[in-house]
Amino acid sequence: MDFNLTDEQRQLGDSIAGFLDDKYSFDKRKAHIKQAGGSPEAWKSYADLGLLGLPFDEAEGGFGAGPVELMLVMEAFGRALILEPYLPTVVLGGTALRVGGTAEQRGRILPKLIAGELKLAFAHTEAEARYDLNDVTTTAHKTASGWTIDGDKSVVQGGGVADLLVVSARTAGTRSDAKGISLFLVPARAKGVTRRPYRLRDGSDAANITLTGVEVAENDLLGKQDEGFAVAERVVEAGIAAVTAEAIGAMDAIQVMTLDYLKTRKQFGRAIGQFQALQHRAAEMLIALEQGRSMAMLATMTLGTESGSERARDLAMSKAGVGRAARFVSQSAIQLHGGMGMTEEYAVGHYFKRLMVIEHTFGDTDYHLAAVADTVS
Repeated sequence: MDFNLTDEQRQLGDSIAGFLDDKYSFDKRKAHIKQAGGSPEAWKSYADLGLLGLPFDEAEGGFGAGPVELMLVMEAFGRALILEPYLPTVVLGGTALRVGGTAEQRGRILPKLIAGELKLAFAHTEAEARYDLNDVTTTAHKTASGWTIDGDKSVVQGGGVADLLVVSARTAGTRSDAKGISLFLVPARAKGVTRRPYRLRDGSDAANITLTGVEVAENDLLGKQDEGFAVAERVVEAGIAAVTAEAIGAMDAIQVMTLDYLKTRKQFGRAIGQFQALQHRAAEMLIALEQGRSMAMLATMTLGTESGSERARDLAMSKAGVGRAARFVSQSAIQLHGGMGMTEEYAVGHYFKRLMVIEHTFGDTDYHLAAVADTVS
């Protein structure tokens, strides 16, 4: 694998970082967090910069970028702790459209998405499923004009601010069968859709969604009937690669903040960074960060692997590796900052919260370690 960035990729990363450094300070974020879905102005800026269209084909109004470019964007977003629903809209919903959508569906939806006029959410997780993608009890029944959907979805990222939902529902089989799951495009304000939005611990938006007799048209079926599980797998794979990259950006930021604190905080007449024990901990944080970075890069490169079993194994290793690194780096940062590390006024605690939410997104560390163990047993 070639891990060297091209000049264009480096320029992309630098330009996004420069934009966020100028427009998305921690103080501004504290204002954005009061608004559901983050800052509308920031979302418009992402559209103007072309970030919302980054992974989509040029023929459909996008830029035709690949996983590496998306990795750079998510790293930059992790450093800035953005609140806007880029992951649910572009990565999750966008991947569902790219992998399973028809030309008509993409032509109908992508121009609005790329322009910043439409947000998506991937409504798949259910309360009792934990991390099992094939555990779906929401049902869709065929009607004369389309489908009727009934069921409940839990912890839908960006679900409270989305305009359009990608909903998984069972059209055949029993509860845990991979075969028989289909995906549907459901307007978030459709009759029968009830949303209960809330904030996760890191300030990001999520919602529990109930669908009661929701009617959708035949052309709202996304992909082939009964074969939506394969699309859902690709959506989650893209999500894992994205959040591992975001975690690296957040760890990068928290590492820099901690080093600065060690250099300026004084105790017993000298900077605490001069104490050997704290120097050792800072060095261990850096090692963990770089180990996590290599795992995040593996996740990005793995998305292009043809073998589904290889993708599953490598992504599980990546998610587990980044999860362990994130836990160590963030907990160490809190410890080295002392009590002020957990105050709402200081950024370190907010990075800690985001990293802990990421660790439990798309499967926690223990879940993915078990998945890796299953491949070698």
